[in-house]
Amino acid sequence: MVQKYESPVRVYKNPFELVMKAYEMRFPTCDMIPVVKETEIIGEEISEDGAIHVIDRRAKLSIDVPYLLKKIMGVDHLLFRQKNTLDKRGRTLEIDAWNESFCNRVVIKELCIYSVHPENPEWTCFEQKADLDIKSFFGFEGSAEKVAINEYSKNIAKSKDIMEYYINLLSEQGVTHVPIWSPPEGSQKKPENKEEPTVQESTVANGKEKALLRRKSSGIRGELEALHIEESSSSKLEQGYIQMYLGELTPMQESRLVQLKNRVSELLRGKVPSDPVFLRFLRAREFNVEKAREMLSQSLMWRKKHGVDKILNEYELPKVIKDFFPGGWHHSDKEGRPLFILRLGQMDVKGIIKSVGEEGITKLTLHICEEGLRLTEEAAHRLNKPISTWCLLLDLEGLNMRHLWRPGMKALLHIIEICEANYPETLGRVLIIRAPRVFPIMWTLVSPLIDETSREKFLFYGGNGYQESGGLVDYIPIEHIPDWLGGPKITDIPEGGLVPKSHYMPAEEFVKDQSPGPHFLEESYYHSTSLSRGQVHEGVIQIEERGTVITWDFDVLRHDVVFTVYRLRDKLPPIKSPGASASPSQKDSNFTFPEQKDTSVSSTSGTGAGTATTTGVGGNANVSAVKGTEMALDKVQDHKTCLDRTWKENLDYFKVENSIVCHDGESIQGSHVTSHPGTYVLQWKFFDKHHLGPSSVSPLDVIADSLSGTQHKAKIMYYYETLNSVDYRGSMTSLQSCQSGFSTISKISMGKQSSSGVSSAHSDKLHS
Repeated sequence: MVQKYESPVRVYKNPFELVMKAYEMRFPTCDMIPVVKETEIIGEEISEDGAIHVIDRRAKLSIDVPYLLKKIMGVDHLLFRQKNTLDKRGRTLEIDAWNESFCNRVVIKELCIYSVHPENPEWTCFEQKADLDIKSFFGFEGSAEKVAINEYSKNIAKSKDIMEYYINLLSEQGVTHVPIWSPPEGSQKKPENKEEPTVQESTVANGKEKALLRRKSSGIRGELEALHIEESSSSKLEQGYIQMYLGELTPMQESRLVQLKNRVSELLRGKVPSDPVFLRFLRAREFNVEKAREMLSQSLMWRKKHGVDKILNEYELPKVIKDFFPGGWHHSDKEGRPLFILRLGQMDVKGIIKSVGEEGITKLTLHICEEGLRLTEEAAHRLNKPISTWCLLLDLEGLNMRHLWRPGMKALLHIIEICEANYPETLGRVLIIRAPRVFPIMWTLVSPLIDETSREKFLFYGGNGYQESGGLVDYIPIEHIPDWLGGPKITDIPEGGLVPKSHYMPAEEFVKDQSPGPHFLEESYYHSTSLSRGQVHEGVIQIEERGTVITWDFDVLRHDVVFTVYRLRDKLPPIKSPGASASPSQKDSNFTFPEQKDTSVSSTSGTGAGTATTTGVGGNANVSAVKGTEMALDKVQDHKTCLDRTWKENLDYFKVENSIVCHDGESIQGSHVTSHPGTYVLQWKFFDKHHLGPSSVSPLDVIADSLSGTQHKAKIMYYYETLNSVDYRGSMTSLQSCQSGFSTISKISMGKQSSSGVSSAHSDKLHS
């Protein structure tokens, strides 16, 4: 594989002629370049008017290579040729170099050019390109390539210092000016019968003369295939600019940056990304030019497809985001990077997503990322220092199982995918404070999508550790620390809180959410069912390992329902519904949730310990079991319970989460940490207020229902899933401590039914 090097433009703030005089002081040898042991001039040509001067040198180099490799080579020195073509009229110096030793095994070509700065004639530019192609080298091709690259990189880093050393030495000797070359007096006379050549003709003639002299001086190698350096200066990168605005890079990293910019500029032939963008994509691909180019090309296509370049000008924050999204830009950190604060623990994830949908939350994220790019660029120019990333302060106080809401987590995972693919290396540091015990669950889900380099930028603080030495004060100026974190600064960032349901989009619209634009959820995870009086809908889950977490989320769209969680004494075999199979996403996920869109659902997630099989019961897949025998399917009945009438509570089945009445319009979330393997049943039941007794029902209601002959149907939109204990074994304590059971408090109790809205986290442990 051919290794290429292409330098940025190095600028000497000295005239070309003075730089040339300093350059000649390096020969025949230079103590600052110990690798060059000896040089000799083997050819020299000067044009008639003295404008073109070509010198052909042979250099003897001593390369620092491993002893074994040197013994195999059989030589102590390597021979190189260097041919310098100085054009005094055009004020350029071209240096062609190539290897003579092992030229059949290794091909090294180098081209360096000194020229006048295109915008300031008193300055001098230097550019360098090289190719290294090791075809064969005694079986040590890899080692030889590493040695060559290391030696070359060291010499590149020294070259500017060497040139400046000799310029300063000339100044000490009193030489601060060298006159520009002018033709001899005799050569200025033009023949009487010839017209004066045009500038173009003069340039062409000068080029032919220079090429002729170069050919004449290359007797051993023949005509050198010189490397080409673009003459256009519009897209060139200067080394000083890189160091000031992009940061310190190694010579090879600078070369990769130049190569990527040139390649993309050739392909686009129009508006190209800014230099910090090139550098970010290179860093994301470990400075592999081809991989970075492919990643950047895909990102540019994505930006064009979704109109991302217009989002800063056209996107307007929805009112619900302005009022309830607890995040915003807040000054900068101690390194001058823009600081974004997000109080994730105070964020109503479900409320915001249900209000703006996946489309809205995606646009909000893209707007934040685009604003971050703009702010970092402004900070770099304002402070005259390299700033290409921003800092994120993530406050997790209040984080609990509600934040693991399935659509919310899926949205977060897809947002991370978008950012990793299109905004790489934009986060310089992530400060995560007040992380509760439930956080490891979220981190387990999210961290695999974050590349290793980005994960190294995360700093975690549990409890009040962020207030101590090594905490926020080490990264954020104390005057910018928000008051709710113990600092003096009052922020205008919203406090978050529950989003009123008046902001919610209609349930059907939320399920479909097929508006145009970038989507990160291709399908709905919700299912819906309707229940008439006396009917139930059940989800049957087979738990294989103690500690598996069952979570649920549902909305009551019409009428009232009663929700209960049971555990059966005997394991119920899974229901085999025709055509029900796990989707690819389920097979690859630690979650299990209903697959089909109707009321009959069956899916399996995971293998081995901790797996759980979920089966929707109701519609076309109901179960009736017989007491006293191994649980088996008896018959399929619509909207009937799998709990046999002859069974006794606390003997044949156990109520592990107390019943709760959920009213029309309520949104319910909850979780249960299982203490036994076996069959668990999530049951939704039509709530019949007539069964509460005469004191609870108005006689007029009974008469009205009997006269109308109609019955109201309850409707729910739901999903449920399991978190495998094998993946979250270290977080069971946090799950037990933060179970919220239900998010809404019911005001009606039914016997043993809970009216507090809080699940009994330990009720399953009471029954063995």
